[in-house]
Amino acid sequence: MSDEIRTTPPEMVAANGHDGVREIEQEFVRGHLLQAYGCFSSGHKFCREVCPVYQVTRNEQHTPTAFHANVVAIEKGAAHLEDVAENYSYCTLCGGCELRCPNTLFVGDFYRNRTRTVKLVQDMRAAANKAGLGLWPRWQRWVEATMVGKNEPVLDYENIQPVDPNRVADWAKDLPFEIPRGGENILFVDCEAAYYRTSLPKAVAKILHAAGVPFGLMYEQWCCGGPSLEMGYPDHARYLAEHNVADWKKAGAKRVFVLDPHDYISFVDMYPQLFPQEELPEFVFMIDFVAELLDQGKIQFVKPIEKTVTYHDPCRMNKRLGKWEAPRKILRAIPGLTFIDVDHVTQWAYCSGAGGGFAVEHPDLAKKIADLRISRAKELNVQALVSACPWSERPLTSSGREQQLEVLDLLEMVAEAMGLND
Repeated sequence: MSDEIRTTPPEMVAANGHDGVREIEQEFVRGHLLQAYGCFSSGHKFCREVCPVYQVTRNEQHTPTAFHANVVAIEKGAAHLEDVAENYSYCTLCGGCELRCPNTLFVGDFYRNRTRTVKLVQDMRAAANKAGLGLWPRWQRWVEATMVGKNEPVLDYENIQPVDPNRVADWAKDLPFEIPRGGENILFVDCEAAYYRTSLPKAVAKILHAAGVPFGLMYEQWCCGGPSLEMGYPDHARYLAEHNVADWKKAGAKRVFVLDPHDYISFVDMYPQLFPQEELPEFVFMIDFVAELLDQGKIQFVKPIEKTVTYHDPCRMNKRLGKWEAPRKILRAIPGLTFIDVDHVTQWAYCSGAGGGFAVEHPDLAKKIADLRISRAKELNVQALVSACPWSERPLTSSGREQQLEVLDLLEMVAEAMGLND
């Protein structure tokens, strides 16, 4: 790992000095002051109850309102970076607050305005790390392990040990068909699915194969970089992203199929800020693609799934990107399935607790958020909660076992309904 992308150790506070920290602080404030005043002056606090973290901590310092008020306080000299930065770890970056904010809702499409709390939190974390405050040792270890293993250390949340980068495609070894390297269509498998929930990429590979869609794998897949950005390490995120873009170019990729909402939002939000659009392939979220294949008659559901289920909207898709129709179309098309929906607006307040590095730094609170999500599903008297996000499925499954509610992956259900698991 190069010196340019090492995580900043706590002792860098002394190296930066008082003036250096203040300069980092003011750079952060300049980027967010206008919207901070917009939030501070309105004083509505509509964002509080939609926040999954505030729902369990009931701490005003963990609200988006406080995140913006801190910016104003720093600008006025009433607070400093080191006084308030710790609170910005109490956020899953779900984006629910951005949608609920009247400053987003009431300005009208003409202004294209949206409160940018997610960016605010990311930038505060980056500023605190750049200043060397040393606030989040587990995030630092997580990113360091990611840089060693080139993928996130998903197999060991407790000790945070690097994974073996040579095993990122081991999930494909026992498939009944070979997957080539390279090609115009590339399947990108997120770290969680590649190393932990390997049943998911297997199911997706079977779906694509059965639909007659040619696809290959990357020559050397690395983490998308999004988690490093969310934890406050933008240089590390860029380093990982640059490798992936170079690998796609080598592969001749024109489309990249993406399983995970966290990867997808990194590719469509972060990557265009780092690379010219012409250097990037088209990114296709697999749930959207399966819905298209259904409409085109290229896949068919032949096996009933006799269950009563509800659906958990991944935060990155529903709240951040406004994608919520395709999974519901798929669920309603599966024979034998009784689907009890919770509308996507209500789910602005729902979260698994797995996003934004929250489960790494605050595992106990993340579990409480997952417990709350499962309890809401149980109120509907369903047999299972269906998710389309592998990162949410681990905490939800754990809470589901305790509350006796099954947690299923939507793409795995698609493979089952297609009869591909026989």
